[in-house]
Order: sequence, then structure tokens, then C-alpha cells
Amino acid sequence: MVLPMLNPTTSFCGTEQPSHLPEAIRQKIFDHPCYSEQAHHFFARMHVAVAPACNIQCHYCNRKYNCANESRPGVVAELLTPEQAVKKVLVVAAAIPEMTIVGIAGPGDPLANPQRTFSTLRQVAEQAPDLKFCLSTNGLALPRYVDEIVRHNIGHVTITINCLDPVIGAHIYPWIFWQHKRIRRQEAAAILIEQQQRGLEMLVERGILVKVNSVLIPGINDKHLKVVAQVVKAKGAFLHNIIPLIAQPEHGTYYGLTRHREPTAQELATVQADCAVDMTMMRHCRQCRADAVGRLGEDRGAEFSLEQLENKEVDYAAAMLRRQAVQQALAKQLINRQCNSEVKLQFIPVKKKPLAGSPSTRSIRMAVASKGNGLINEHFGHAKAFLIYEASSQGVCFIDRRQTELYCEGSDICGDKEVVLENIIQLLADCEVVLCARIGFEPWRALEAAGLFPNNEHALEPIEVAVKAVYQERLNASQPAQFTTGCKIA
Repeated sequence: MVLPMLNPTTSFCGTEQPSHLPEAIRQKIFDHPCYSEQAHHFFARMHVAVAPACNIQCHYCNRKYNCANESRPGVVAELLTPEQAVKKVLVVAAAIPEMTIVGIAGPGDPLANPQRTFSTLRQVAEQAPDLKFCLSTNGLALPRYVDEIVRHNIGHVTITINCLDPVIGAHIYPWIFWQHKRIRRQEAAAILIEQQQRGLEMLVERGILVKVNSVLIPGINDKHLKVVAQVVKAKGAFLHNIIPLIAQPEHGTYYGLTRHREPTAQELATVQADCAVDMTMMRHCRQCRADAVGRLGEDRGAEFSLEQLENKEVDYAAAMLRRQAVQQALAKQLINRQCNSEVKLQFIPVKKKPLAGSPSTRSIRMAVASKGNGLINEHFGHAKAFLIYEASSQGVCFIDRRQTELYCEGSDICGDKEVVLENIIQLLADCEVVLCARIGFEPWRALEAAGLFPNNEHALEPIEVAVKAVYQERLNASQPAQFTTGCKIA
């Protein structure tokens, strides 16, 4: 599929910026939901859990098998053999035609399980040649298997690099298993860092697209990640995904059991912003399970358990024809969205006098309720999460995704709805506008009283276009009281 050339002035802050990327890279990320913030609204991915063993221990990791109730890396409901994984891939790809990517991300490390990993991908390639492959690794064994990665046509690799300093690494990695020995603390971190950097360089030399993941650990590597961003960019990594530490005690990790605190949303945003000066940031990560199925933000894995797949047969030749038709239609939608954004996101000079104390260069954060497809298409009370965007004279920038409770599920009798609404207001405290498809009178009034302006005039519009339009309205307003919206009460 040949993509249209986009105008160099188009701005897609916070994810890929198509105008500055070589055409070959743009082709690779076009329909990759994990590498493209825009593509994840349209296309799906699947992780196959065939790699149980790991060659390092991280203080933030506890691999859990037969677990269906947690959504985080390292957790799976079922471990699969390569043959089971291949059958599952064929069934899922036929049922979810928008799925473009098959990845192996655990629950251990794919390269600590090389036979299982490469056998799975080899068999999938033979039976489903339209699928693309990626894998995620801690990097310890990466240099050894770069040639195999190339041989198996794996076009995308994610390396988790949390530091470049062994002293810092000693607080993250208690041990590694290297050359048949268990090595600990600072010596272990030094070996791991060296292997990660060598592997990154080798992948880039061979034309493999590399994304770097870094776990933000307050008090450990939060001040150090800017250096990581600078170095991995210089070595050719395409994208940097800084994700927050998950450290709940019930997860059983070292950091969880020792009550190491997780970063706040503001701390995460600050570190991402600091690193974005040097490196393109990924901001739409969902920290997926190692057996995730579907689009980012949804988990359809329960629909495809081994028990349910036992008697299913797939005519994959017929499925491929349907998949091709569906993906071509989605590609057209995505291209149209990019082209529309190119035209509509050009910022018009503000001729009116800007707000006192609020020059036209100021940025405005907005919370968006969306079901997906890049549209404002969710009722405020039905939103399970809000997408945070920032608009400025430089463009529209995706910042964050913030999970929330459902307002409409609260109990009026117990006053739960008021508590949920107050929590949502606190969650969105750094925002100025809330964009949604519909909203009731009570939450509208509460949001407005808290200085959050509800807006449902842009229902079903593309998010970036609507954010740009509302940003312009805010700048053009002569005073805050003049900012009004048509209230379509649910």
C-alpha cells in the first residue's frame, strides 16, 4: 500500500510525525497499532503467550499464568505451545479482520525461549502470510538472535531499556542469568546494558524498526530517562515509550510488596515532555497483557480460549480475502483522517485580542471521551477513560490516557455518583475543556463549577480536528465568560 505524501507542516505531536520520517518507515508503521497512535484507532494486534521463561529478574515484574483478572505486562490466562498459538492466530485473524500484527511479548522473554518463539512465527508465516510480526525483549540475548529476527521477517522489535548506568540498574535488576551463571546487582546491570545497546545498534543496521520501552520508577530512574532518550535516539531507535511503574501489593512484585510508590500522572507527563525534546514519544500505550487480543484498550482474549478453539476450523484463504477488503477500507479511512488533519490543523492567526494573561501562544489541555476510531463518540457517563490532548500554536498533541470509573454506574441512593464525579474532576484537574458526544445536566453543572468546560458540539468529529477548533474558540474569546457551547442534555 503506497501512502499519500503529507504536507511537511502537518503536526502530530507525541507520536509519529509522518512528514519527517523516511517513506520506508512510514509504510511500516501505517497499520501498526502499537507504533502509530493514529493506527491504533483502526487496526488490532494479538500477543501469543508462548515464552514462559525469562533470563532476568526485574523488581517491577511478576509473571502470572492462568490469570484472567489483571491487565498488565507479564500476565496471561493460558500458556500456549507453538502449535496452539498458530491455531489461535488463524482463528483470531479470521474473526478480527482488522488485526494486522502478531507479537510475542512473554510472559517471559521471547529470546529466552528462542525455539518456541521462532517456531511459532515460522508456522504463522507459512499459514498466514499477510500478518506482520513483532516481538518485545529485555535485550539480554538480543545480539545473539538478530540474524534469526531478520530471517523470520520480524519488522518491529521493542527493547525495554530502563537505564544506562549500572548503579541505577542495580536497584531495578536483582539478577540476570548469563552464560550459565546467575549474576547479581551492578555487575548484572552492566552486562544487560551492554547487550541492550549492542542489540539496538545491530537491529538498526539491519533495517529493523526499534521502539524502546522504559519503566518510570520514581526515585530510581526518573531523572535519568532523559539521558536514555538521547542515547537511544542517537543509536537509531524510532520511538520511546515511557510507561509508569505498576506497583500494587496484590501483584506480588518487589516494588509492590515494598510499597514503592507509582508515579503520578503529572510526573509521567513531565518526564515524557522532557524526553520528547530529544526523542519521539509514544503516549497511547496500554501496558498490555502478554496475551492481549484486539485493538489497544480492549481485551477480547476471553473469546478465544483453547477450550473454545478446540473444534474450530478456519478457511484462511477465504478469511484473507475478507481481511484484505476490511483493511483496505480502514486504510482509506485512516488516510482520509490524516489528509483532513493536514488541512484542518493548520493554525489560523488570531486577529482578535487574546485573553488577558493568556497570550495566543498558551497551550490548552482537553479531555476527550471516545470509544475509538479517532472520534468523539462516547457519552460522558459511559467513559471508562479519557484521552488527554494538548493544543497550542505548534499543533495538537496526544498526552495521556486516564482510566476512570463509570459515572453512570454510580448509585444515587448511596451518593456514589457524586463521589465518582468528584474523582473524575480531580483526574482532569489540569484540563480546561471536556469533549464528549453527550452529557447530562448534573455532570455538566459540576464540571463547569470546577472550571472544566463541557463541550458536546463536536460529537462524531475527528478528535484532532475538534480539539483544534475548540482551541481556536478559546483563543478568540474576548473573555472566559464568552466561551459558550450548545448544551445537548442527555
